[in-house]
Amino acid sequence: MKGLIFSVKRYSVHDGPGIRVTFFMKGCPLNCLWCHNPEGISPFPENVMKINRIGERKFRIKEEVGKYYSIGTILEILDKEKVFINQSKGGVTFSGGEPMLQFKFLLEALKACKENGYNTAVDTSGYSSAENYNSIIPFTDLFLFDIKHLDEEKHVESTGVSNIGILDNYRLLLESGKDIMVRIPVIPGFNDDPDHLERLRHFLKTTKNGSLKKINLLPFHKIGSSKYKKFNIPYRMWNTEPPDKEKMQKMKDFFLETGVKVKIGG
Repeated sequence: MKGLIFSVKRYSVHDGPGIRVTFFMKGCPLNCLWCHNPEGISPFPENVMKINRIGERKFRIKEEVGKYYSIGTILEILDKEKVFINQSKGGVTFSGGEPMLQFKFLLEALKACKENGYNTAVDTSGYSSAENYNSIIPFTDLFLFDIKHLDEEKHVESTGVSNIGILDNYRLLLESGKDIMVRIPVIPGFNDDPDHLERLRHFLKTTKNGSLKKINLLPFHKIGSSKYKKFNIPYRMWNTEPPDKEKMQKMKDFFLETGVKVKIGG
């Protein structure tokens, strides 16, 4: 069994506790306007042209995005970083794209990682069946769970999918007793108005239990905008400006009233 992965990030410190290896799995059922990883949207391998410069000369190089990895290869990569992972109490994180889109491979990879003593995390949009989440719960130590908007119409408008199942899955994972870090992308004009923030804080506060360990506020940025041209995808966020540090600090203070740790960034 193999999984399609478009990037492997070693020494990651933003995808769970400690030093981790993060595997970015290809394919996503969402179509978020602000997506920072357009290379992770398609569930298939892609060939794109990359331009390298040496002085005044340009060289066009074909770049393959997405390679198939066996579970054995994943374990080999982790074993090479084992000293750093163990010393920092880190582990392995499966991100995307949406890792649940390759559910069968993800399940087997999580099982293998746990059998080999690795702390496991899954970074997910929450968009999959409850049955799939129930299957991976025993082999997952931490869920990094995105909550983008509480209003279904707004969610469909900006991501292409409903949030009803997503919020149901969030409650499911809370009840599982596994650690959860909620990730909120802060998108100006989409989910940062006072009314929605108040509703979101209330939702997190009234549903929380001991499983919710942290809230991460992820400020919108345009770092990934240059990738869009390579994949012939129109970038739709040129007119949106990132939130400034003062606004993010106020938002952090606002969500601290949930009684949960809050961090700006991953």
